[in-house]
Amino acid sequence: MAEGITPRSEDYSRWYTDVIKKTDLADYAPVKGCMVIKPYGFTLWENIKEGLDTRFKATGHVNAYFPLLIPLSFIQKESEHVAGFSPELAVVTHGGGKELEEPLVVRPTSETIIGHMYADWIQSYRDLPLLINQWANVVRWEMRTRPFLRTTEFLWQEGHTAHASAEEAREETLRMLDVYVDFAVNDAAIPVIAGQKSESDKFAGAVTSYTIEAMMGDYKALQSGTSHFLGQNFARAFDIQFLDENNELQYVWTTSWGVSTRMVGAVVMAHGDDQGLILPPKLAPYQVVIVPIWKDEEQRTPVFEAVERTRAALGEGIRVRVDDRDAYSPGWKFNEWEMRGVPLRVEIGPRDVEQGHVVLARRDLEGSARKQTVPLADGLGTAVRETLDAVQDNLYRRALAFREEHTRDPDDYEGFKEAVSQGFAYSWWCGDPECEAQIKAETTASLRCIPLEQEPGAGRCIQCGNAAEERAVFGRAY
Repeated sequence: MAEGITPRSEDYSRWYTDVIKKTDLADYAPVKGCMVIKPYGFTLWENIKEGLDTRFKATGHVNAYFPLLIPLSFIQKESEHVAGFSPELAVVTHGGGKELEEPLVVRPTSETIIGHMYADWIQSYRDLPLLINQWANVVRWEMRTRPFLRTTEFLWQEGHTAHASAEEAREETLRMLDVYVDFAVNDAAIPVIAGQKSESDKFAGAVTSYTIEAMMGDYKALQSGTSHFLGQNFARAFDIQFLDENNELQYVWTTSWGVSTRMVGAVVMAHGDDQGLILPPKLAPYQVVIVPIWKDEEQRTPVFEAVERTRAALGEGIRVRVDDRDAYSPGWKFNEWEMRGVPLRVEIGPRDVEQGHVVLARRDLEGSARKQTVPLADGLGTAVRETLDAVQDNLYRRALAFREEHTRDPDDYEGFKEAVSQGFAYSWWCGDPECEAQIKAETTASLRCIPLEQEPGAGRCIQCGNAAEERAVFGRAY
């Protein structure tokens, strides 16, 4: 099955697109830059949604939905916002066979339309905080696209909150960043660096932007989620005011934060190998695939009885697929499900039935270490759950070790150049945007973030040699 997948060492970009298509995650749409998310890929996205949505609701947020079409004048109200998004806007000028009185923008993000509504909904401090999230699609007219990583239309969630004080809004911004870290680590099994974006790379209209950055299998960085403290910029643009406890009129403080279908691409590139996908059990569409092995009807009956006993032993909490297709050989099925990244395969053949056990095969291991026999008895469900937990843990530890192996703390600029060609550089930076721009021009590496966790001390900027009080993570990125 993996014969049609280009080896990563030969062409990583081609490997990625081969995996996306061969594993039925997505296909190209007729419109350039758009994709069709196929059922297997959409189920993976639904599991990502569930993991995030559960966390949002646990922190007091509720879901709503806002319009896809936004008056162009709304976008133009916040100067930094319009400047940042103008090149990416898709604008509707005609509808119903007539030219529209005002052009409409297909939402690139929703701060403006939500700000307009919040101005009506918020009147008093009693209406605050307002904690809303929406699951939606957005359109940004990208020139260079790649499925899941950067597409003209993509799916995401965007949280938008309003608060009575700057302190409360900043706490919300960092709280949601922590939610993203928790999801990435514990569900996606991807280690991430949480940090602040530089002034030149912050969200258009934000006061401060925060990010989680992950290293992919080709050593490049992927911005996997962002959280923004918007201050009162959008509140002033859309006149979102409230009467405080002293009956004085104040502008609210707002935040926004989002994770998109880019997370699907992150899972593919953080864990996949030359055979295809390796999916973390918490997100996999199927956590277990059971492959019955038989040659004739005489063998089929006892084998399928064992299959049903196995499925019953696993219970309702595990996502299971029984591959009972008789048009394909067991070997073909093994290869297909390995390519599609199912964390655990259960093999049941006539000899296994006779001996009263099943064979478990882990996707994350190779050679003899990947298989074990487990009795077909009361403890089977526990053994499978423990194995899935082990796969989840191993994927995270392996991804973390990979990132640490390819992250350096260079002593000089020449060493810095070498470091960013092979991964991340964790280096002192003076905070000057000119140094940041010079680094990008000379190395194609960008400042990914200023980590929130900083070692004490001071140093010299890796580019200019001036005094520096913070370290930053630099790397080439998608």
